[in-house]
Amino acid sequence: MDKKQQLDQLNKQIQTCQRCKLADTRNHALSGEGNPNARLFLIAQAPGEVEDNKGNMFLGPSGKVLDKLLSAAGISRNEIYMTNLIKCHLPKNRKPKHDEIEACHQYLDQEINSIKPAFLIPMGHYATRYLLQKYDQKIPSKHEFYKLYGSLFYIQKQKIYPVQHPAAPLHDDSLQSVLEKNYNKLSVFSQPCKWAASCPMKYYYEQGLLDEKWRKLYCFGDWKSCIRYQKERQNEYHEDWMLPDGTLDKRLK
Repeated sequence: MDKKQQLDQLNKQIQTCQRCKLADTRNHALSGEGNPNARLFLIAQAPGEVEDNKGNMFLGPSGKVLDKLLSAAGISRNEIYMTNLIKCHLPKNRKPKHDEIEACHQYLDQEINSIKPAFLIPMGHYATRYLLQKYDQKIPSKHEFYKLYGSLFYIQKQKIYPVQHPAAPLHDDSLQSVLEKNYNKLSVFSQPCKWAASCPMKYYYEQGLLDEKWRKLYCFGDWKSCIRYQKERQNEYHEDWMLPDGTLDKRLK
């Protein structure tokens, strides 16, 4: 069974789901949308009222914000896959309850297993919190949680890049520039570094001298932040044994 068949089968289960009481108040249970071969897998919290009425993702005010953020990054919806942690509308847009997450997260897990994306991109607190728990990571305190946004992690062979939910600027317009910066990184993630195949990091990794996290986080991740990439682009000399973060690893000399 190919990815599309797996997702079609799963979507039928989602659309008729009765696992929790949200089934009594929803109009539509929203399945994921987009490219089943996407590198970028975006995870929101739950459908809004507009989405619940129309049966598709990000059609309301936050959808307009998301479309602008994606457009600024040169990304189209056709390139990505989008889904929700909770598949049904939360009455009065309240926070999800523990039992609702427990009832619904299996659908998200199956979507991830089917698509096997290069990047998981949780949008907002609850989607990020769930992924950290899924991959056995410590949950930061409420006051420290915001520091996760805009940072790329490599956890259990999965790249995770938390960002604020696109609805955030609708409540606090001072966050707009932060979201633009964080979402613009998606354009970097959409393809690997052009020098990934010839970078000395590839040789050191294949020789067993370098942890794979360096390749995953930089060569196939945030290559634009790689010091080696920046120096190469500017034709500046740098040692072959310089790591992507700019430190020199004498073991590689």
